[in-house]
Amino acid sequence: MLEVQDLTKKYGKVIAVDQVSFKVPDGKVGILLGPNGAGKSTIIKSIAGLVRFKGSVKIQDKPSNSIEAKKVFAYVPEIPSMFEALTVREHFEYIKRAYNVNVTDDELNRLMERFELIDKQDKLGNELSKGMMQKVSICCALLIKPEVIMLDEPMVGLDPAAIKELKIVVDELKQSNATILISTHMLEMVKDLWDIMFVMSKGKVIGQYNKDEVDAQAQDIETLFFNITGGEK
Repeated sequence: MLEVQDLTKKYGKVIAVDQVSFKVPDGKVGILLGPNGAGKSTIIKSIAGLVRFKGSVKIQDKPSNSIEAKKVFAYVPEIPSMFEALTVREHFEYIKRAYNVNVTDDELNRLMERFELIDKQDKLGNELSKGMMQKVSICCALLIKPEVIMLDEPMVGLDPAAIKELKIVVDELKQSNATILISTHMLEMVKDLWDIMFVMSKGKVIGQYNKDEVDAQAQDIETLFFNITGGEK
């Protein structure tokens, strides 16, 4: 479970996020939506431990900055960052050792095959395209077999085959009872994935919706989003 409670972040006198609270239970996919400047990126960075904030973030009931929480938490950033002098394969070996996870060569090879990285495994980090770096970042996150995973605009830069595979992976994570939070503006890409939707505007969560309730009312996710944000993009 991922739980955010009264999260507030200021940059000088500017309040980027104002007392935001939400929860994504185990086995559910939460979607964080909002127009540019709504505060999504600040929330993502706060959960990932990249910025200081007021309030609390808990991962599986443990403070997000604790070692216990970090062991079960994976993060796929919007802009992937590779070690320039490591090959793709060496990135995976680094993650295996850093997290002390037991992943066999067969498991690693199957993961690389899923994202078409087998023929790229000897490429250096500085030789990869943005899309390839995104695939490596996703695979690194999956290697630790996370209980909670957060993906920031994960489908930007991916080819159609990789987007399709990522959707399958998200569903598999959900079936394994993992907690998933996806921050995105690509509504079409997540309309079949989400369970809980959090809509942000001007640093606040202005709407929270359950997919079953929305489906029961025969509402469309895009129409709902634009109605609540007043048409903001």
